[in-house]
Amino acid sequence: MRRLTPKGATGGSGKQLSISNFFSPKQPGTPGTSKVVDQTTTPVKNGNSESEGYHTPPLKRTRLDDTFEKSERDNGTLKEEDKTPLTPEMREKINEKAVGARLLRASNVMKLLDPAMGRTWFSALEGEFKKDYFKKLNDFVVSVRNNGTTVYPPPENVWEWTKQFPIQDVKVVILGQDPYHGPQQAHGLCFSVRKGVVTPPSLKNMYQELATDIPGFVDPNHGCLTGWAQQGVLLLNAVLTVERSKANSHADKGWENVTDAVIRWISMNQKSVVFFLWGSYAKKKGAVVDKKKHLVLDAAHPSPLSAYKGFYGCKHFSKCNEYLQKNGKTPIDWTRLP
Repeated sequence: MRRLTPKGATGGSGKQLSISNFFSPKQPGTPGTSKVVDQTTTPVKNGNSESEGYHTPPLKRTRLDDTFEKSERDNGTLKEEDKTPLTPEMREKINEKAVGARLLRASNVMKLLDPAMGRTWFSALEGEFKKDYFKKLNDFVVSVRNNGTTVYPPPENVWEWTKQFPIQDVKVVILGQDPYHGPQQAHGLCFSVRKGVVTPPSLKNMYQELATDIPGFVDPNHGCLTGWAQQGVLLLNAVLTVERSKANSHADKGWENVTDAVIRWISMNQKSVVFFLWGSYAKKKGAVVDKKKHLVLDAAHPSPLSAYKGFYGCKHFSKCNEYLQKNGKTPIDWTRLP
């Protein structure tokens, strides 16, 4: 009887193949185990025929992946090329935290600094706070306070002007000389007093000019200018502290260097800012302002002694708003004094 050979059981030479030829060779691996193909894999096609390789689809990211990567970054085992790129928002938050930490350390050493001062202002002025003159200024003011002398404004208000808006959002700068030296008056904004305190004569004259310059302006019956500050108006005294009933008692102690640095920074780094320079002192201090980039408006001081010498009728408030609008900025609502 003739033996039947299954189809395909002979080689090209016509010789009969052994039974072992019908099985694939054992795959390398653990002895006694066979290769198991992952059911999640998909064949990788090569032209019109399928190759013997397989491709695993990418897995979806989970919270566990993010947690793992954060842990790996923290302990330094994640390679630089594996790190997820930081967005501008993430970088800004990281930078803000770093600046806050530096401010806290600095305020622990220099008691004149306020840990609650505006972060952007501290960052811009940080170099000044490391200079010898500021250490001397710090020691002077701290010693005066420690000796029982009343110094205005109180420590928490000295840097009030930095807390109203970020430095890059400044639109207008109004320069004063030094704080009011009467009880409950000064609170860190030039020309401004706390609510409940009688409006000072210079500010009364400013209101009078506003009434003739800005339609709808009405005397608010108080002297607190926080409503202006919140819109980007920097109300900056050249000297930031004063002793009770002693005008200019802290002049030439170092504050002028700090506020000069503020004006320089704004002049150099910002564009289209309006500077109000009222009186000879303010004009001299504002001489560093780049008039090609900014608008400088000067006039006599609004004090009763000089208001009639050029302050009344200067129309600085309306001129300021015209300039801001021309340069694509929102004008100041001078009537907003709640």
